[in-house]
Amino acid sequence: MTPTPSKETAPAGRGPLRVYLAVGILFSLAAAWLLLLTTPDARDDERAFTAAAECGAPGRGDSDCLRTVKAVINRTEKETMSETPSYWLYITEADGTSTRTRIEGRPERLPATRPGTDIEVTYWRDQIRYVDFASDRRYTNADPRGTFRMPLTIGLTVGIFGAMLLTAAAATAWSSRRSPRAFPWQVGLTVSGGTFLVVFGAMAAWNSDDIGDALRLTGLAGLVVLAVCALAALFLHRRHRGDDTIALRPSVLSEEVCLPGLIMGEVPYAGDAGYLIAGPGVLATTPDPTGASHRKAAPCTLTPLRVRPPYLTDPAGRPDYDGRAVVVECEDNGVPVLVVARRRDAPAVLGALGPARAE
Repeated sequence: MTPTPSKETAPAGRGPLRVYLAVGILFSLAAAWLLLLTTPDARDDERAFTAAAECGAPGRGDSDCLRTVKAVINRTEKETMSETPSYWLYITEADGTSTRTRIEGRPERLPATRPGTDIEVTYWRDQIRYVDFASDRRYTNADPRGTFRMPLTIGLTVGIFGAMLLTAAAATAWSSRRSPRAFPWQVGLTVSGGTFLVVFGAMAAWNSDDIGDALRLTGLAGLVVLAVCALAALFLHRRHRGDDTIALRPSVLSEEVCLPGLIMGEVPYAGDAGYLIAGPGVLATTPDPTGASHRKAAPCTLTPLRVRPPYLTDPAGRPDYDGRAVVVECEDNGVPVLVVARRRDAPAVLGALGPARAE
């Protein structure tokens, strides 16, 4: 049996479609804010800092120049709230001002951090940006160099996730209108492509000194990934078109077995019990994984028609079993009934019902 294409999105696909669109738009807006505002501002700060010159006179009010003052170390204190090893350097400046600044590393590796040691600290825009010891310069956590890479990385990551969700929304709408089938690869392709781009975008951000270069490289990689995923989707779609009936042989059952499954339809024995009991001439539902209690048996009038893949048009609540679900289409005195189970368990279901007949 070949599924009939529809011009409308399948009902089961409308919920995920709305979620993909909403979250995708939200992520895209966050990425735009990070990439168009936060990252360029951080890059401008880095350029201004590297181009800054020493202030012309002590106490000059221009905060864009480098103001260097002498100071004495009072003590050091290890920072315990950060995963990266760092320490607080407590100092007293020549005018008596006491302050502190945080430096990455461990103070014991730098003997010059002993209390009483004379040092020089350099301010830029009213923050200590680096400290000069006797023969070593250490930049503080307020060093603006390279800070643009973090918002650039986050912006690219969030933006790629947003694009991935918007692509998933477009793919869901397109595939559900062409076929009601629900295949794991429809989601898998989008997730795989998005994951590759996230890794590539992070590498581009941390290995590029220019925001434009990182964006262009990620954009080119995105076009390549989109083309590969589109070709793979076309190949997989053509591979699975046509009659989607799954040929399975019924198992010969000598005893009852309990397996995950569900019976769906407008019949009294349907429900969300979660387990099926399949035995010689017996198919029942139960919430008990041992199959010992609360059994609700299907009547002998339940007749299997065929086995097929899951459809997006299936009733809400159909289990997927991690992409391994199949659906046994049945009827009970003209009433459509669906028996959902894992593919490996479907032969036992057929063995309990009898072989599927041709329509």
